[in-house]
Amino acid sequence: MKINSVTVAVIVLAACQAGAQDAKTTYASMAPLQQYLMEDRSSEIALARSAAPEAAGREAEVMVLGSHGYETAAKGTNGFVCLVVRMWAAGFDDPEFWNPKVRAPHCFNAAAARSVLPAYLERTELVLAGLTKEQVLERMKAAVAKKVFGVPETASMCYMMSKQGHLNDRDGHWHPHLMFFLPPTEAASWGANLKDFSPVYAAQGDPEPVTTFFVPVAKWSDGTADH
Repeated sequence: MKINSVTVAVIVLAACQAGAQDAKTTYASMAPLQQYLMEDRSSEIALARSAAPEAAGREAEVMVLGSHGYETAAKGTNGFVCLVVRMWAAGFDDPEFWNPKVRAPHCFNAAAARSVLPAYLERTELVLAGLTKEQVLERMKAAVAKKVFGVPETASMCYMMSKQGHLNDRDGHWHPHLMFFLPPTEAASWGANLKDFSPVYAAQGDPEPVTTFFVPVAKWSDGTADH
């Protein structure tokens, strides 16, 4: 099982990939906006909450994607923020960057919501404003250089435990897992990405100064086992 930097620039979505991407899965440009939106707002809220165990998700703030960016659909009380991430959170060289089918439920704790999530929200606004992938990359590089987006706060983490998500065309929902966000860090310091088996995976953000460590867990957010 290998890690693929499916959303590893800002939020770093985990997805398993064995081998190179098939050229047939490449999405050359942005699809019509409607393909990225969910028709039913309540369904998007439920999907977002499914990222986390109910104890965290039910009291979380929930954001849904609109025509100009994410909007708050439900207020929260516990500091967590849940939303369904689209594929433009991926690395800029990812062939599925414009894949309109991706629906990746995330639930960030308060520290990550303050320090990691804003970069993805900015990417989203730039994409929906009609910028090309190259233009979005340049804008994000400039924002990082100006320290608009910096390193994650201490204790930043995120739940990705929904078995209803679709992280990419190859791997579907991958495995339930937790993500821990750190300033740029060597994967080896956590024993991650070892040639022999390691239960920890890591990916480096670009251009955002974030290293994400992925730790698979045994159960989905609804309590059923990952098989």
